Amino acid sequence: MSTHTSRRSVLLGLAGIATTSALAGCTLPTSDAAGTGPGGRVTFRYQGSANNVTFPELADDLGYFPTIDLEYVGATVSGPQDIQSVATGQTDVGGAFSGAIVKLAQAGSPITAVINYYGSDKKSYQGLYVRKDSGIRRPKDLVGKKIAVNTLGAHAEAFIETWLTTAGLTSREIDQVQLVVLPPNDTEEAIRRRQIDVGALGGVLQDRALSQPDIRELVRDTEVLGHELNGGQYVLRDDFIDQHPGAVREFTTGVAKAIEWARRTPRATVHARFERIIEGRDRNETTDNVRFWKSTGVPAKGGVVTDEDFTQWADWLQSTGIVDRDELDPASIYTNDYNDLAKEGTT
Repeated sequence: MSTHTSRRSVLLGLAGIATTSALAGCTLPTSDAAGTGPGGRVTFRYQGSANNVTFPELADDLGYFPTIDLEYVGATVSGPQDIQSVATGQTDVGGAFSGAIVKLAQAGSPITAVINYYGSDKKSYQGLYVRKDSGIRRPKDLVGKKIAVNTLGAHAEAFIETWLTTAGLTSREIDQVQLVVLPPNDTEEAIRRRQIDVGALGGVLQDRALSQPDIRELVRDTEVLGHELNGGQYVLRDDFIDQHPGAVREFTTGVAKAIEWARRTPRATVHARFERIIEGRDRNETTDNVRFWKSTGVPAKGGVVTDEDFTQWADWLQSTGIVDRDELDPASIYTNDYNDLAKEGTT
């Protein structure tokens, strides 16, 4: 069976548009793996997201990491790259789309997912966006068109192909839909300039685009799958978990608490906290997008992981040759053992 990326023409850049993450062209540190420091503190090396506050960063700011130090090593827009860095020991924690985690686990990487950190709910979701005057209105209209995605082999690619397949498009037609790798921060402008036909966006970038009069929504991932969904999980290496089980529990439970804090806290208060965090970390970022934040985007309370978070992509995983649906074993990929909120019955 041919893979998704081999049978589709993939463009890795557009003229005049930056197409690399903040880490492109450089190498993450590989020496001095995180360990226990003075006072029993444990360092977690991680990659962040430009102009955004991740749940670990929020948890740290809220005081949920009393014995953990977060060490920022750069920014990324690619989940598969993020978890690959974990698997190779360049970082200690990373997050990605559930299907990308399955792929890495199938390749034999010793990683385990511990908590959901993103997904799609009624207010925050992944979607496809076009110019308001675009003639694209249904799946078949995408044949021969270019769609910008943040990375290959992840959430956007999976729900796009699912949409095309369920709409009855043939493999030959799907082959003619081109995925263009483009940083999400550049996607809206690329749509506007007609450098691409469609852009995949989520979260604050999606809401920012929709606030403009010349952009409209084509479809949401929740419409394609028919329900809200947990989209991806944070993973850690198994050896790191074995060496620092207490710190892993503190990290996972802290992230779970941060998710619930953001869920129950008034939006204006969340915005203010995000702005303060971004302004205080000196990364040459902007807080302009914070006002578009609406929700956690994580349907599962406390980020608790379930089999369905993986099995909902079984058809796509099989069609791409990652794993046959009958051989998919989610229970071997994740654990909730380090999430104290799971034990409190928050699911």
